[in-house]
Amino acid sequence: MTETAKRPFLPLLGHTRGKRSPVTCQLKCASACAGPECNTSGNGYFRDIANAALSRRSALGLGAAAAVTVGVVGAAPEAAQAHGRGRGLSFTPIDPVPNTVDDLTVPEGYDWSPIIRWGDPLFDDSPEFDPRAQTPEAQARQFGYNCDYLDVIQDRGGRTGVLVSNHEYTNENLMFPADQQGDLERVARVAMAAHGMSVVEIARTGPGRPWSYVRGGSRNRRITLETPFAVDGPAAGSDLLRTRDDPTGALVLGTQNNCAGGTTPWGTVLSGEENFNQYFKGNGSAEQQRYGISTEAPSRRWHEVEPRFDSTLPGYENEPHRFGWVVEIDPQDPSSTPVKHTSLGRFKHEGANVRVAEDGTVVAYSGDDERFDYLYKFVSAKKYREGDRAHNLTLLSEGDLYVARFTGDTEAEIDGSGRLPSDGAFDGSGQWLPLVVDGASAVEGMTVEEVLVFTRLAADRAGATKMDRPEDVEPSPHTGRLYVALTNNTQRGTEGKAGPDEANPRTQNRDGHVLELTERGNRADAVRFDWSILIVAGDPAKNASAYFAGFPAEKVSPISCPDNLAFDSVGNLWISTDGAPGTIDYNDGLFKVGLTGTQRGNVEQFLAVPQDAETCGPVIHDRERMVYVAVQHPGEDGTFEEPRSYFPDYVVETREGEGEWSLPRPSVAQVFAVGRGEEPEFPGAVHDAPGRERNRHKRRKNGSRGPRYRGYRGKATVRTKTAARRARRSY
Repeated sequence: MTETAKRPFLPLLGHTRGKRSPVTCQLKCASACAGPECNTSGNGYFRDIANAALSRRSALGLGAAAAVTVGVVGAAPEAAQAHGRGRGLSFTPIDPVPNTVDDLTVPEGYDWSPIIRWGDPLFDDSPEFDPRAQTPEAQARQFGYNCDYLDVIQDRGGRTGVLVSNHEYTNENLMFPADQQGDLERVARVAMAAHGMSVVEIARTGPGRPWSYVRGGSRNRRITLETPFAVDGPAAGSDLLRTRDDPTGALVLGTQNNCAGGTTPWGTVLSGEENFNQYFKGNGSAEQQRYGISTEAPSRRWHEVEPRFDSTLPGYENEPHRFGWVVEIDPQDPSSTPVKHTSLGRFKHEGANVRVAEDGTVVAYSGDDERFDYLYKFVSAKKYREGDRAHNLTLLSEGDLYVARFTGDTEAEIDGSGRLPSDGAFDGSGQWLPLVVDGASAVEGMTVEEVLVFTRLAADRAGATKMDRPEDVEPSPHTGRLYVALTNNTQRGTEGKAGPDEANPRTQNRDGHVLELTERGNRADAVRFDWSILIVAGDPAKNASAYFAGFPAEKVSPISCPDNLAFDSVGNLWISTDGAPGTIDYNDGLFKVGLTGTQRGNVEQFLAVPQDAETCGPVIHDRERMVYVAVQHPGEDGTFEEPRSYFPDYVVETREGEGEWSLPRPSVAQVFAVGRGEEPEFPGAVHDAPGRERNRHKRRKNGSRGPRYRGYRGKATVRTKTAARRARRSY
């Protein structure tokens, strides 16, 4: 690597103790933790330690329709408790996997395979993937890079469906040979095309069997930075959104840095635009500083290729305002126009997840994924109508916006050590502070348009509680309780930074925690709530403050940096992690957590992703004994020439061919149960049987160069594992 290639990763070298790789930090969020704090308001904080309060309270069960991360809430507490009696997916927890292992590790009795990989062609006329000869045109018709949010939406009968995935960011050091990285125009354009979203048809031989994606499927779609998005809500057409290219302020090209998301009860997919700030050259305004937009030239240098990424140029001052929204797409209609919803506010959305109350009120919850930022909720003005899709598509266009303030029961006892207060729990009450109500601004000195475009500033003025990086926010589809993943905050309590509070009780919170919130009266539109901390993450053998709702700490799987959340059909919470390798020296993974009875707080590890990778977008179809994850940034610290991962193809350079490549490829992986001696069938990998229904004229095959293997367990060889372990880091 040259000094020029290394330079972008230098800001966090020596700064990432207990956190993720400095390469991931630079590429995912522009090393936000190394930069100045965006939130300089004097608001209170949220804290980070363990909870016993929940074991004191009646432990309500959780349930979910197979794998969707949103749902209609209407069950009474007693019904929900009865629903949560089963244990769900049966498996023997795996042991923690050292962070030098390049393999996808699953329990005994399970196998895995990729459904789709970076570069896989989506359309009949898509070029075959060739990492040494990439073009923007090819990438725009292939599966994008660094998949994050994921859903598997089955058609009736369970043999066909669509897979929807976000593509958060790119790592050009892994995507391109060193001798090609000087071609800025080509590299930047390919990277732009690798962002966005993918919708892909999938097929299989029957329910519970592994899927293959359908090349040329009628619903296949790539959404990139060139895709037109309509803007709706009160800020649509605002002067704050108008640019030289769009004087209407109502049509935006593209979406980027999409992180988590959710699937609505009316069948659309919501996606959160997160760390968009790092792509723009800033003009130094106070509003841009609050969003982390720097006046320094962005390391990706997109502003040199497309002027809209340079907000110092006349006519492009507002372009950054056109990102940072929740977007909604229809995965069933590739001709539909995606929408950016201004009613939900603009910030670094991790995602958005919907709860529909008994009276039809729709609530969408979002976390602002930055240290010391906030938790939000949107309450629709209209009611959900079962079966009226046209009406339901308007539900996120108009409503009230709130931000959360937390108050602890025993604030005076919080010392930052993680020691439980005298009442045995980190818990308390809270209030949803209004930002926009009944179409009017509730923030003095700010118009509705200003509140929605500069939502962080509005929340500062309202007095919201600063939190430890609120990421995924998931309402239980059966109880209505809300679960919030607070990934970490190593700066809490450090010099000049806010100290611990009962909701964020741990100083230098490296491992994160999970919060449980109950709306008063279990009403989705309530303005008050009660809360407690379910899990204070960490390795109990190394961290005395780790806590698991009273479950014996010595019996749990160690867990660090909770990121994405999901539910299974019997009410268990599933947690995927992001950042564990630097914190507890294990690969990131996926964990099941019991929420009722004697299993409450029991953390059991189901899988581990390869070296340097992050576990994203878990989908749990426990009734079919299937689990899906997006494996993001495997081998992040390596280079094209010297990879630190060979996932998922696991071939060395001399064995390349048949669509398999000797480099890491972010992929969507499926894990499925297998019987003794059973060999799973893959319709796209082992035969050319025709598709069904609308795809009956197409072959269910990934192309002539599709994967050759039926199961991938054991595909990582001693040779590939050793090569990955010995590879030098890129910095």
